[in-house]
Amino acid sequence: MEIVVPDEFKYLYERAHTPHIVKVPEKVLRSKATEISKISKKTLDLLDSMTRIMKDANGVGLAAPQVGVLQRIIVIAPMDMKPTPLVNPKIVQGEGEQIGVEGCLSIPGLYGDVKRYQFVEVEAQDRKGRRLTLEMEGMVARVVQHEIDHLDGVLFTDKVDIATLHWAHPEGEPQVAE
Repeated sequence: MEIVVPDEFKYLYERAHTPHIVKVPEKVLRSKATEISKISKKTLDLLDSMTRIMKDANGVGLAAPQVGVLQRIIVIAPMDMKPTPLVNPKIVQGEGEQIGVEGCLSIPGLYGDVKRYQFVEVEAQDRKGRRLTLEMEGMVARVVQHEIDHLDGVLFTDKVDIATLHWAHPEGEPQVAE
């Protein structure tokens, strides 16, 4: 699906608005990320940078392709959750169903309903390379599924109920240049 940004939302796609976040239609967002074989200092720096970028953008999750890096790394922090970095995450089990509104830092201003699993079991590695198995449900499950999709070049607009797609300014009213 091609995303046509209305004029009143184009300011959200300017580099200065969120300088470190890649926006559609950049090709990196449609590319499959590669696994991390060894967690290096560079990997840790990327995790720290992604956490900062996500917080600065008031996001609840961020995947490495969204900062232009094709590596299987995400950071999630929905609701009051402490930012959690996950290396090479994969969903090994999903159950139930939930439908909720999603947006994306790489497609600012566009929102719509997406069907996701209600519960997921995710295997990943932490910052130190230790294997983790996490059970997540509700909003946390939604966020991790959204971010893992990014690692495979999948955007929420590929799964959205088209009838629910709508534009809204993320901060409320549009920014006015002075």
